[in-house]
Amino acid sequence: MMIGVNNRQTSPCRISRSHVAESPAACIFAISAGQWGITARFFFVQLHSMTCLATNLLRVTLLLLTVLVYPVGSQPVAPQPPEAYDTDRALQHSQAVLGKPLRDYELLDSNGNPIHLRDFSGKPLLVSLVYTSCYHTCPVTTRRLAKAVADAREVLGEDSFRVVTIGFDTAHDSPQSMASFARSQAIDSSNWGFLSGSPESMAKLVADLGFIYFSSPRGFDHIVQLTIVDRSSKIYRQVYGEVFELPSLVEPLKDLVFNRSQSAADPLTGLTDRIKLFCTVYDPGTGRYKFDYSLFFQIGIGLMIVVSISVYLVREAIRARRRE
Repeated sequence: MMIGVNNRQTSPCRISRSHVAESPAACIFAISAGQWGITARFFFVQLHSMTCLATNLLRVTLLLLTVLVYPVGSQPVAPQPPEAYDTDRALQHSQAVLGKPLRDYELLDSNGNPIHLRDFSGKPLLVSLVYTSCYHTCPVTTRRLAKAVADAREVLGEDSFRVVTIGFDTAHDSPQSMASFARSQAIDSSNWGFLSGSPESMAKLVADLGFIYFSSPRGFDHIVQLTIVDRSSKIYRQVYGEVFELPSLVEPLKDLVFNRSQSAADPLTGLTDRIKLFCTVYDPGTGRYKFDYSLFFQIGIGLMIVVSISVYLVREAIRARRRE
């Protein structure tokens, strides 16, 4: 009997009388070693089979989990990019606050003194939002607003309405920054305040004004918006753009300035305000407002015509009765 797979090779031990007689212990050791080799080989084959089985089971499990989490035909949801500025959305948000109240908030003036928005009630109020680190849009807008405000006050009265410029970048728009911004725009008026506030107050204030903005590499992306607030602190009108036609600001201010509560209480004041309301007109040729005295002449001529026709009709009626 030969233990092996190749009959041409010499086995570690050939069972024969002479060999057993010569070295029985060596033959027993060789047989035992051969049996251990077969056993080890069988063990490793079984271990390899079990490893392959475990690997396949793991793959099937992961596949089942993938199917359960992402059904067939669906795709993993890609991470959403951060919210960005959208002009249409900004306009809708801005228009949505018309007619709503502007609540009272404590802010700081350019000297660092506390001031409340309710302190500006009782007269129309213009609210402009800027950030002082802006190098172009906000300064240009403020200078053009100053020109429009000067033209409006020339025709409506120096003390007829108030203006506030508020810095919404609370990390940098301190009272000192607002004071420096006012000086750089050459604005020094008791009826124009430059205000700043805390992050909490500013977040609520810009929401009341319908103003949204987003951080960008250039600073902030935002709509250029001027909010007109009436005497009772309600949002009355929004004016948009770095450049706007003067009537878009003055016309709503005329309505608020000349339709005041005193007009209803005092007939003379009411008549005066009505005359100012209708006779204050915009001249496209000069780009400014003026008080149009020609309306008085037109009204006078119209009254004379009406009176003349009435007198003529009365006289004709009297003559007709006399003839009868």
